Amino acid sequence: MKITHIEHIGIAVKSIEEQLPYYEGILGLKCYNIETVEDQKVKTAFFMVGQTKIELLEPTDEESTIAKFIEKRGEGIHHIAYATENVNEALKEMEDKGVRLIDKEARGGAEGLRIAFLHPKSTGGVLTELCEHPE
Repeated sequence: MKITHIEHIGIAVKSIEEQLPYYEGILGLKCYNIETVEDQKVKTAFFMVGQTKIELLEPTDEESTIAKFIEKRGEGIHHIAYATENVNEALKEMEDKGVRLIDKEARGGAEGLRIAFLHPKSTGGVLTELCEHPE
């Protein structure tokens, strides 16, 4: 597997609207995309910092994984995402190396990315996302 760069850092928040003043007004970043990913029950907002994105994740359902994360741990860093050329090949390689997978195959994510997650119990306690940009 070849990781090309950090694609984004995911941050769980209760409300994107409440966080925008900090990211835009205090940090001076510009939110360039807000979208809802229905199957993940999450609303996302993106900011560019150099070549890396910050992704705010707001739950749209109290049963979503983000809502459960916030309930258990509070708002904060949820995951780190690495870009790779082929997520399914990367998953196979990770599984062959004994890494516990959350996703067995890539699925659709925000901004049209193909994504998959590795279990934090196999990644030093950090929820890890692998991303593939669409061609």
